[in-house]
Amino acid sequence: MITIKNTQRRHPIDRTRITGLATSMLQKLEYAGFDLGIWFCGEKTIREYNHTYRHKDKVTDILSFPYHTELRPGDRIVITCEEDKNLGDLLICPEYVAATCHQWERDFDTHLTALLAHGIAHLLNYDHETDEEFAVMQKVEALLLTP
Repeated sequence: MITIKNTQRRHPIDRTRITGLATSMLQKLEYAGFDLGIWFCGEKTIREYNHTYRHKDKVTDILSFPYHTELRPGDRIVITCEEDKNLGDLLICPEYVAATCHQWERDFDTHLTALLAHGIAHLLNYDHETDEEFAVMQKVEALLLTP
């Protein structure tokens, strides 16, 4: 199940659209029916989480908290109990997304969709610390963004 929480009020969030996008992305990864939490929050909240969990005292666009922290990129989640059907949680700051979408030459909705794909890839422990990791992660994101 896709669970959406929205505690910010500056940017309207189309829950139906986001749920549809996330559901489609999970189907492409063959994780249909898995749980995913998405929290749209303000700058103060995402800054606090970024500081607490990444030791970076600044606002960011998205944070990912994978449930399966030991999963290697490209490996499949092995389901041994119902709890294993949890991918994790994403925190997204729409205010920051809106402020930076021009840098990516995208409108708000397109940028938000790209970040959703990026966050889901992170929940499966794909990363972009090295050029090699970045190239692999980009392929996953491209798959998720394919109509």
